[in-house]
Amino acid sequence: MDSLKAGELAEVVLLRPEGSSLELNSSSVMDPEVLEDERTSKRQTRYGAAILKDPSDPYYTLLREFSDVVSDDPPSVLPPDRGVRHEIDLVPGTKYCTTRQWPLPKEQFDVIDAFFAAKHAAGMVRESKSPHSSPTFCVRKPNGKWRMVHAFNKLNVATIPASTPIPRKDVLHVTG
Repeated sequence: MDSLKAGELAEVVLLRPEGSSLELNSSSVMDPEVLEDERTSKRQTRYGAAILKDPSDPYYTLLREFSDVVSDDPPSVLPPDRGVRHEIDLVPGTKYCTTRQWPLPKEQFDVIDAFFAAKHAAGMVRESKSPHSSPTFCVRKPNGKWRMVHAFNKLNVATIPASTPIPRKDVLHVTG
């Protein structure tokens, strides 16, 4: 509770059983003071596109050097096909990993639908032919916008982890 009072926490979530008579006095997560506090704006400035505009930032020169692959705006089309195909290796004998989509609030449904409609129109996604399915839902970001989440829990459990280790930083630097 001391951390909350000192302003060290940006968000607290309290779960209560359905049907509980417990009443909560709370402020909305849409309260501008909650969404845009000092820590949030500092974090967004430090890690957002503002790095591209701040010559004093330690990453500025690196991002400028590779400006052809770092963009302020995401691309609206897919990159050229380079012949690489992604596959997920599953534990032998695994049946299809399917979880039905649960009902969503209309606002979340509209956000997801608009996202995929725009990506489909740009040629970036197609209708899935996968025998696997996982639910999709949205969570509210600190700035009030929605973040899309895919619940790949069953698929993750059935996936064989990659056997190659993550390369060391010094090796990556030498190889470019």
